Amino acid sequence: MKIRGFIFDLDGVIVDTAKYHYLAWKKLANELGFEFTPEQNERFKGVSRRRCLEILLEIGNITATQAQFDRWMVGKNEDYLAYVKNMDESEILPDVLKVLNFLKERKIPTALGSASKNAKVILEKVGLLPYFDVLVDGNSVTKAKPDPQVFLIGARQMGVDPANCVVFEDALAGIQAANNAGMVSIGIGDKELLGEADYNFRDFTEIDSDFLTRLISG
Repeated sequence: MKIRGFIFDLDGVIVDTAKYHYLAWKKLANELGFEFTPEQNERFKGVSRRRCLEILLEIGNITATQAQFDRWMVGKNEDYLAYVKNMDESEILPDVLKVLNFLKERKIPTALGSASKNAKVILEKVGLLPYFDVLVDGNSVTKAKPDPQVFLIGARQMGVDPANCVVFEDALAGIQAANNAGMVSIGIGDKELLGEADYNFRDFTEIDSDFLTRLISG
């Protein structure tokens, strides 16, 4: 099967903004009077901001009014964006550019498929926006991964059949979303956590041009 379109998740795949999300959630937790650990933060991977706040309040055993909930959502995002504001190309994860340049040189369509509502801002900050033909983010979808909606929209906008798409993901929910879409899934990160992926790599330094060529040529 020849791969005609490549879809990338953002956080943990192209850039590591997870650390900034964690710091913003931790700040909110501390303001609400409890601690939020890196281990608990693992539950937030690939999850919408609204659902993250629901989980955070469950962890802290906090009950909120709708007004409080909305205010905390906005506050967390403002704290996160304060970190993002200082991002630059040094934040791009190793060898991501190598893969993007390989695809760009061959005029192969690329899409971003992310739950983040700040995806475009981040891509602009790190100078990667021109590499993507299609941008599908948290502003474009109504269903969270493992629902395949984000990737199916990306395939449709690229004009590529889902069966001819590959997805790079670092979260199990994202791998499941790719599989649910009938796409080839590539896990970036811990193989034990991402065992449902068709292929696994620790990071993009392990992905060479031969592998990409095999995907494209079928």
